Amino acid sequence: MPPRSIPTERQKRLGSELRKMRSDAGESTEFAARLLGLDRMKISNIESGVRVITPERVRTLAFNYDCRDEPYIEALVAMAERRQKGWWEAYRGQLSAGLLDITELEWHATAVRTGAFLHVPGLLQTDGYVRAVGNAALPPLSSHEVELRVALRMQRQQVLHRERPITYTAYIHEAALRIEFGGMKVMRTQLEHLCDVSEQDNVDVRIVPFSSGAFPGAGQALFYAQGVVPQLDTVQLDSAHGPAFTHAPAQLDKYRSQLDWMESVSLSSSKSRDFILTLTAA
Repeated sequence: MPPRSIPTERQKRLGSELRKMRSDAGESTEFAARLLGLDRMKISNIESGVRVITPERVRTLAFNYDCRDEPYIEALVAMAERRQKGWWEAYRGQLSAGLLDITELEWHATAVRTGAFLHVPGLLQTDGYVRAVGNAALPPLSSHEVELRVALRMQRQQVLHRERPITYTAYIHEAALRIEFGGMKVMRTQLEHLCDVSEQDNVDVRIVPFSSGAFPGAGQALFYAQGVVPQLDTVQLDSAHGPAFTHAPAQLDKYRSQLDWMESVSLSSSKSRDFILTLTAA
């Protein structure tokens, strides 16, 4: 198969895990190249996500790297399997690759925990709220791109309602509920939607009140996606330059701690719902 020009975050993650597995085994790229009958450059390309690897070769590498963690191996095999393209690929070339990487990450996650300080979390936003956020972007987005982002965001939310939905926990700072993106009418609709969706068994909305005081971290939106095995957990952070992804163990520990702090100071689910309802009546 020809190499990929721009691998997705998921494809790069598979390569990264294979590189880590090789490094943990103390083996060289030359060893992997001889094993698979490839040159060393192709091994480097596999480990960077640029070149496709078959499920059979993933198993061959795992066996010869003396990896015996079967759930982990099978998770990597599943990442290597050729499947029908995800629905988000229809937006490829129209929206940034980072937005599609977030969508793919959500789709394959088993559970998500998110912390938001200034915006309502994406999977809980209404179309009016998404549109207001898009129209506030600098440099300004075209109306066409804003509507593409609205359409993508609305489709992303199917992970909360599909046959096997993800478990979703959102910790939302009070500040995010009081910033009127789109004006009072749009915000009231958004708050009512938060109350409605929080009634779902798989969705837990927890409000962090102003009274919780100072908070750890930089205050950027934090998205923690649990993989099918713990080794494949991923954190996504928002930035002015687009989404950033990390899966280094120390970073995962740090951001889990931040989310645990938000849980410890947040209102209970029922009290959070009551709090949001008071804002809708204001």
